[in-house]
Amino acid sequence: MKKNKQKKKPEFTQMNFNAAGIDIGSEFHYVAVPPGRDKENQDVRFFGTFTSDLYALANWLKTCNIDSIAMESTGVYWIPLFEILETQGFDVKLVNPRSIKNVPGRKTDVVDCQWIQQLHSYGLLQGSFRPDDQICILRSYLRQRSMLVSDASQYIQRMQKALEQMNIKLNQVIRDITGATGMTIIRAILDGERDPKKLAKLRNSRCKNSAATIAKSLYGNWRKEHLFALNQAVEAFNFYQKQIGVCDQKIEQHLASFDDRSNGRPLKKSRRLTGRNKLKFDARTHLYQMTGVDLTSIEGLDSLSALQITGEIGLDMSHWPTEKHFASWMGLSPGSKISGGKVLSSKTKKCANRAAHYLRLAAYSLHRSNSAIGAFFRRKKAQRGPAKAITATAHKLARIIYNMLKYGTAYEKKGQDHYEARYRQRVIHNLKKRAKQFGCELVIIKEQQVVT
Repeated sequence: MKKNKQKKKPEFTQMNFNAAGIDIGSEFHYVAVPPGRDKENQDVRFFGTFTSDLYALANWLKTCNIDSIAMESTGVYWIPLFEILETQGFDVKLVNPRSIKNVPGRKTDVVDCQWIQQLHSYGLLQGSFRPDDQICILRSYLRQRSMLVSDASQYIQRMQKALEQMNIKLNQVIRDITGATGMTIIRAILDGERDPKKLAKLRNSRCKNSAATIAKSLYGNWRKEHLFALNQAVEAFNFYQKQIGVCDQKIEQHLASFDDRSNGRPLKKSRRLTGRNKLKFDARTHLYQMTGVDLTSIEGLDSLSALQITGEIGLDMSHWPTEKHFASWMGLSPGSKISGGKVLSSKTKKCANRAAHYLRLAAYSLHRSNSAIGAFFRRKKAQRGPAKAITATAHKLARIIYNMLKYGTAYEKKGQDHYEARYRQRVIHNLKKRAKQFGCELVIIKEQQVVT
């Protein structure tokens, strides 16, 4: 009888021969290199997290002839090591933790770094997107500013709470208590003024409500503990406003370091934006010179949101082959969970992408826009609900931004009527195609503008 020949199992081809894997920790980093690279046969070593330890780690990798490193993104502990290794000339890949899940029952720091090294040596790990250093600096400034704005908003709530405890209904007669009228009245209260009529006369001329209406809201119970809480909240709010101003100066200085890509083309004028959290400088001009296109011409985007999105995605669109890859990276594309030819789920993947967050906010602001994108948002909202409509509109905005930054094309604004006409043509075309499949012919009554 012939013996059954055992078929050899397919083996992976090793691609990165000089690859290392690092398991990141708060106190220690465990590093694994290919077997036989260390003179003392210690293929796995651990190093502390002090700066001297990180440089010792880099020197040890050099002695082991390592040129490519993979590490897991754990909290913020990876940032110092990543920056040091990158300055030392290593090719460092920051890997999503979902890509390097370990085998169940084998969970130690040593095994983790060896597993990362093994996967990376076979080319099975893909590095996460990280923009160039100049964009990273801008991104850090913008994230710091967003954090300051968020912290300042907490003290606005505390100001409102203190006023409510004194039964001062200032928030009912003015739109924003931190505006010109609100802050003038609050400062007068803290200075000792208690007469509602005198306080109401401090209203700004642009305030909609009359002085008499505002005076009715200023009869309060002036308890010392509530006044003290109000004073503390106002001082903290003013401090954060100063910090935001300093942060804006840093952002403006850094934006001046970018190359001018506008090629001398003038920037069209736009309406002046107002708001408490707007940038304290002409960010639109800086953004135009930095990118070479006017991103603020897109409906829903102002200079701050456009700058925040640029700080997250950078200027080089070659990281994503197509606009579909770009939207998928943001987590704005439908999912593809299919088994046995059946679609199990088409939900968008969970992704904490800040750029996608800013695009969703921009999409939400278009619910009353007369633009083509606004009409698209309202149609999707009627079909699928507000949540999916926001994601779909954000997806459309992402594709527009991708094409503008990659090809340098200007955005062409189109109104609601243009969108409705294009949508009607598309529906008629699909109906004709469907009718032809059933051997029918579609007749359009032009006088009534009705499709039958």
